[in-house]
Amino acid sequence: MIKTILFDLDGTLLPMDQDVFVKSYFGRLAKKAAPYGYETGRLVSVIWKGTEAMVKNDGSALNEEVFWEVFAENYGSEALKDKAVFDEFYEKEFQEVASDCGCNPKAKQTVSLIKEKGYRTVLATNPIFPAVATESRMRWAGFQPEDFEYYTTYENSCHSKPNPAYYRDILDRIGCEPSECLMVGNDVTEDMVAESLGMKVFLLTDCLINSGDADISTYPNGSFDDLMDYIKTLEA
Repeated sequence: MIKTILFDLDGTLLPMDQDVFVKSYFGRLAKKAAPYGYETGRLVSVIWKGTEAMVKNDGSALNEEVFWEVFAENYGSEALKDKAVFDEFYEKEFQEVASDCGCNPKAKQTVSLIKEKGYRTVLATNPIFPAVATESRMRWAGFQPEDFEYYTTYENSCHSKPNPAYYRDILDRIGCEPSECLMVGNDVTEDMVAESLGMKVFLLTDCLINSGDADISTYPNGSFDDLMDYIKTLEA
């Protein structure tokens, strides 16, 4: 019996073109960091290195620690003083990236209806951003942090998608068995891997990411309306 529904954020609850989002995000970040001596090309390269390290995190440290360790390895430990600059970026300039994302009222309506039905809700977004950025993206999608029982950020996570351990960490945190959970996401590789743990999955196709060109017919899939129809079959 499903008790908890996990939602991805980017491309799921928050509609976006991933390439447009990344270009806008990096463009604004580079502009913010330039006066502090960060050359754009190198900065972007280091951020990707840090992101890759978080994705490969073996659970021995928080993603936040892993990212800044990579940053210090590339720029020197003195550069860690500039963490405050990046924190300020997420609080201010990052908010402008909202204009490069969409907003689907169906997302909010669906989560509200699901909560009314008595399901627990978790925001299972890849924890490669700090909480301030994750909470901002929630609000862009029409949500507040309190709409979810738990949400993942780089401060509270030591694994990332598509590592199944990321989902195990969430299950441990919320005290649920895999068979009691449904994972909803738009990325075949990152989100549907939850099925390997014994979770139910639903592939939202509005902003589909299928880098491996997988046969998506093997997963329940469709729009938010289709998701609600699928949930009804689980309740029958």
